[in-house]
Amino acid sequence: MSIKTENANGIARVEIARPEKKNAITVAMYQQLADAITAANADPQVRAILIHGQPEIFTAGNDLEDFMAQSTREQGLDAPVFKFMRALSGSEKPVVAAVNGAAVGIGTTMLMHCDLVYCNDNAMFSMPFVSLGLCPEFASSLLMPLAAGYHRAAEKLLLSEPISAEEAVEMRLVNRILPPGEVLAFAKRQAARFTQLPPSSVRETKRLLRAKWKTAIEKTNLEESQSFGRMLSSPEAKEAFTAFFERRKPDFSRFN
Repeated sequence: MSIKTENANGIARVEIARPEKKNAITVAMYQQLADAITAANADPQVRAILIHGQPEIFTAGNDLEDFMAQSTREQGLDAPVFKFMRALSGSEKPVVAAVNGAAVGIGTTMLMHCDLVYCNDNAMFSMPFVSLGLCPEFASSLLMPLAAGYHRAAEKLLLSEPISAEEAVEMRLVNRILPPGEVLAFAKRQAARFTQLPPSSVRETKRLLRAKWKTAIEKTNLEESQSFGRMLSSPEAKEAFTAFFERRKPDFSRFN
């Protein structure tokens, strides 16, 4: 299984475990992620959800070969990726993320829907949607400006600029930077703190914290998803993906 799960001591641990492919996420993995988060929310013994990758990498984002092969068949809001988005953004229980190494694409945007995020000092975040001929996803066009301010968000989304661990803290994407080898253990301790707190109070506080943006997030996510789907078949996206597979720099000079 490329997504490993374990429930122990009140914590539902969800591990992205495909290191041979840099933890690139397939359609099947999105379904597994959605199922794991949904099950954790339904389990009365679970007080918190912990999401992490491998010591070397969080996730390289979508598995592009799988993504392109499945995209013509997996259309609509019932696609596994959207099930995962709804499960994570709608989680009533607190979600803690531990990030080591690269977090690309949805590896970064998913963190905006987690409650606590910790990373090591060599973590690198990126949202290369424009460079792939696409647009932001998972409500990142709303949540990134809310957290970091418009101009900083525009720099990272319009130019697809990577975000260092230090910048991630400044941009309020990450709570804290930890030394290598300590991120997961610290995130586990933070998740364990929820097992000592009254669960109804935790759930209600999370609901209140997010209530102001809930409708806006849902609306933005839908709008982005519709735009993303249209842009997948655009000439620019075709050039970007072809260049990726041919291991060359894309040429967008003929487009206007």
